[in-house]
Amino acid sequence: MMRLKYTLLILCCLVVLPGFSRKKKTSGYEPLFGKSQAAYQITSSSLKGATFYLVSGHGGPDLGCIGKYRGKELHEDEYAYDIVLRLGRELLKRGAKVHFIIQDKKDGIRNAAILNNSKRETCMGEAIPLNQVARLQQRCDAINRLYRRDNSNYKRAIFVHVDSRSRGKQTDVFFYHSPGSKYGKRLADQLKRTFTAKYDRHQPNRGFNGTVSSRNLFVLRNSTPYAVFLELGNIQNARDQQRLVIPDNRQALANWIAEAMVSDYKKSK
Repeated sequence: MMRLKYTLLILCCLVVLPGFSRKKKTSGYEPLFGKSQAAYQITSSSLKGATFYLVSGHGGPDLGCIGKYRGKELHEDEYAYDIVLRLGRELLKRGAKVHFIIQDKKDGIRNAAILNNSKRETCMGEAIPLNQVARLQQRCDAINRLYRRDNSNYKRAIFVHVDSRSRGKQTDVFFYHSPGSKYGKRLADQLKRTFTAKYDRHQPNRGFNGTVSSRNLFVLRNSTPYAVFLELGNIQNARDQQRLVIPDNRQALANWIAEAMVSDYKKSK
């Protein structure tokens, strides 16, 4: 009899009473963001259940395109990586699961105009090959391995790059999706709508001429999740360079992309 009472007491202690629940996770920590930004607060659940694979262009032995700014070099891989980190932080704050495919354990989120170049970047800890096809296949393989393990019903890959054209050619952001990808196109269209609305609000007389189009790019063709590929401006053009060298502008790009992800995620429910 005493043993039965004791068992019932243990079971009662394990029962979750009405009105009580386990404390929700309200914060997180990501060392890739750097010491000052590593800790973050989860401010909403608008992306809870979504998984993202974030890929900054180039890295390691490949600097990407190079621009000149006030006598200094701007390297594509550094700016793409900084924006990806900022984007990842915004997605995490909204409750998403985020995989950073390209990583640099030292850089963190940086608030300088000129981002110093390094060749430390890895593909999730693996050295990045110099050969282009091997480099692109490596990041696709990393995404696809993670994709197979993730249980989320909403999984998206985002590739972030910076374009290089003649110095006199100012461009807006270009959004690419794989040919025939219904959901890749839907996301690209949502990104464009979000950017157009932001420019209409913050620069009402400027207009936004970014485009959505399909491209048969290696990473879009060989990665399993629905994906978008972003070109964030012309690294050679003085006006477009302001989009990159001003930290608040890099953060704005990250914020706008995150907002578009929330809008697209809502459509999937």
